[in-house]
Amino acid sequence: MGELSKLKGLGPKSERCLNEIGIHTKEQLQEIGAVRVFIKLKKECSTKPSLNFLYAMVGALENEHWAKVAKSEKGRLVLELDGYQELEEMLRAEGIEIEI
Repeated sequence: MGELSKLKGLGPKSERCLNEIGIHTKEQLQEIGAVRVFIKLKKECSTKPSLNFLYAMVGALENEHWAKVAKSEKGRLVLELDGYQELEEMLRAEGIEIEI
């Protein structure tokens, strides 16, 4: 496997899903951001992710266990996720297609 499965909280299955949508390095994950990557996974990955995958990606970027991230950042992450989805719906209603 590559570099992603070596990050804390991400294993081979997580890496395969990320690779499937074009994420191959920690830098790519960091640049796009865990929330945007999670949305992309929900749309494009053959295996639909749970919120735990979002927490795991944040944990991998912060070198923290996903459960600690879930406990301390769950509210913020869910709000950020909802905000992206709401924005996407508003733009789609106006006939504007975007890729988050």
